[in-house]
Amino acid sequence: MFEYAPAPESRDVVEVKPSYGLFINGEFVDGGGPSFKTVNPATEEKLAEVATASSDDVDRAVQSARKAFGVWSAMPGSERAKYLFRIARIIQERARELAVLETLDNGKPIRESRDVDLPLVAAHFFYYAGWADKLEYAGFGADPRPLGVAGQVIPWNFPLLMLAWKIAPALACGNTVVLKPAETTPLTALLFAEICQQADLPPGVVNIVTGAGETGAAVVAHPDVNKVAFTGSTEVGRIIARTVAGTGKKLTLELGGKAANIVFDDAALDQAVEGIVNGIFFNQGHVCCAGSRLLVQESIQDELLSALKRRLGTLRLGDPLDKNTDIGAINSAEQLARIRSLSEAGEQEGAERWSPACELPERGFWFPPTLFTGVAQSHRIAREEIFGPVLSVLTFRTPAEAVEKANNTPYGLSAGVWTEKGSRILWMADKLRAGVVWANTFNRFDPTAPFGGYKESGYGREGGLLGLEAYLDV
Repeated sequence: MFEYAPAPESRDVVEVKPSYGLFINGEFVDGGGPSFKTVNPATEEKLAEVATASSDDVDRAVQSARKAFGVWSAMPGSERAKYLFRIARIIQERARELAVLETLDNGKPIRESRDVDLPLVAAHFFYYAGWADKLEYAGFGADPRPLGVAGQVIPWNFPLLMLAWKIAPALACGNTVVLKPAETTPLTALLFAEICQQADLPPGVVNIVTGAGETGAAVVAHPDVNKVAFTGSTEVGRIIARTVAGTGKKLTLELGGKAANIVFDDAALDQAVEGIVNGIFFNQGHVCCAGSRLLVQESIQDELLSALKRRLGTLRLGDPLDKNTDIGAINSAEQLARIRSLSEAGEQEGAERWSPACELPERGFWFPPTLFTGVAQSHRIAREEIFGPVLSVLTFRTPAEAVEKANNTPYGLSAGVWTEKGSRILWMADKLRAGVVWANTFNRFDPTAPFGGYKESGYGREGGLLGLEAYLDV
């Protein structure tokens, strides 16, 4: 392996303010709760102080959204579309700034923020802008109506992309929004608030309240919120479902996953290896649909694992702002502790652990790319969502056995199938209980395609036409 010279992206393209307030009714205001700090997970340096929204602040945000709903929902769809198109164009213009801020606050490699996240963020706003004046032709009846105020709670793994998944369809349909970003990654959401100001979005259409779980709970439970959308852990999803039950609020949940990436003996081996690496080590494995279980046909196990280990030896771990970096920092000390705990459990239960030679930085939150062989389906690492760069390898002999093992999970968010046979792909896709099944690829997303899961991976869909339905009274 040859060495790459450092190619750092400049931090100077973005101004990180010492402190940030809440964004309510088109203005930044102080929060009623104690402020908290957000840190760079690659260095543990403090980035900024961020306000915490109290229950009174959440109430102000919801009332602001309710007042704006009268104006926004009555606006012709073609006019709403203009605002969404304007936001999309500003995102493109400020893409480098947003990408650097996302990497600083989240820890993901700048290549992923720049080349994956930001293009998809803009694409979602462009896509739903196109639907804003065509809702009556979307198949939901002649006069589909918005729901009202949408309360949205998003996670820390794709902060800006999850914001786009939530806000773009809500606004296109005529709803207004109160959004709560994750407490470890609030900065790009707050920069998006500045973009809303820059786009002259009417005050109150988008409100952003920051804080920890209590703030999110206040948004979900507020009696004047008509729609709740949540992406995050299954445990929190259960709590939200209980809170919303019986209230009449519409609810979509996009929760955890334990996806199977299934490789047959006729698969293109090098292509499959790249798909496996992308499936589990993209964004440090901080992906709800990550291919964290590799199911490989028994006859090619040794050959595939040798190729996979060679490929892992070429991955570069380090400074997320370096354009050469493949593996960035784990988002928080809490998440790092969970990854370490489950990895230790894998060893204790008898699986064999392997990582490439990898020097970890002294400061920050880091975990090397890791794979486990000799994994049984009863092992915790095969059943629980690790949400980190850890791959569990299992084997199968027949397609029926592959389906049985892939479906032997409480989750059902995604799956991957690698084979040269189109008929086998279609047969597998029909049998796999997963919301998305990728064929000879993995982690491919498009705003026109719906995304969501079964079982403990949640319900409802985001993206595409079904993403519109979630924000309409149909």
